[in-house]
Amino acid sequence: MNRMRMRRVVGAVAMLVMILVPAMVGGGALADDLTVDEIVQRTEQVAYYQGDDGKARVTMTITDGQGRVRNRRFQILRRDQDVDAGEGTGQQKYFVHIKYPADVKNTVFMVWKHPERDDDRWLYLPALDLVKRIAAGDKRTSFLGSDFCYEDISGRSTNDDRHRLIETTDDYYVLENVPKRPELVDFARFTMWIHRVSFVPVRVEYFDAQDRKFREYEVLEVATIQGHPTVMKSRMKDLRDGGATVLAFDRVAYDLGLPEGIFSERYLRHPPVSYLK
Repeated sequence: MNRMRMRRVVGAVAMLVMILVPAMVGGGALADDLTVDEIVQRTEQVAYYQGDDGKARVTMTITDGQGRVRNRRFQILRRDQDVDAGEGTGQQKYFVHIKYPADVKNTVFMVWKHPERDDDRWLYLPALDLVKRIAAGDKRTSFLGSDFCYEDISGRSTNDDRHRLIETTDDYYVLENVPKRPELVDFARFTMWIHRVSFVPVRVEYFDAQDRKFREYEVLEVATIQGHPTVMKSRMKDLRDGGATVLAFDRVAYDLGLPEGIFSERYLRHPPVSYLK
């Protein structure tokens, strides 16, 4: 498998977190008088730590600037552990089983996500019957040839940016985020619209060094599943080339009691079929 294809496969983990990103968290009241740090902390908790575990089937539809369409399908399992209930942070494990297209079918990607250090990653290539350890890759590269990049979905560290509350509307906190090390990313700043009840970022706009908007993320559809209102469809647009990628989720389930053991090298060659149905 060449380097480009490996990056596309590695990028499948980007779906890991989007499994269970809720669009609303219950019907709570508006939170007032929060500091910027508190808003950022609550947003991170809601976006990445809903339920103790979860699974979903994901269909990705990629449309390029000329209207050509490609599809990707995979299934994801996620398990949290050692999560700080107050801060909503902790270690997570992910298992991604790729179903389509044919050139990567039955490839498995597994991630152990660590808040304070680089993630551990494994890739199983069925054609070679080979398990490979993968070093931390480029977080701003495309995954599965889509308009999303790894960092869009797996989660950018809140410590990597300076955050400023620039507006509060009836429904949203609007935050401007500026990278502390701009040389490592392809944007100069990004703006997030965070729902004041759910603390879910429902829209994100990215601007380049000339302050031109070049990427745009938007939540399109939500549903409540097991008490967790959940993003069921989202879209990322590349405003430079006219491309767009839509992520659609189904068969979403939370709090399955997934055993920690299935997130191990043993199951790369023998996926836990009963949990991937």
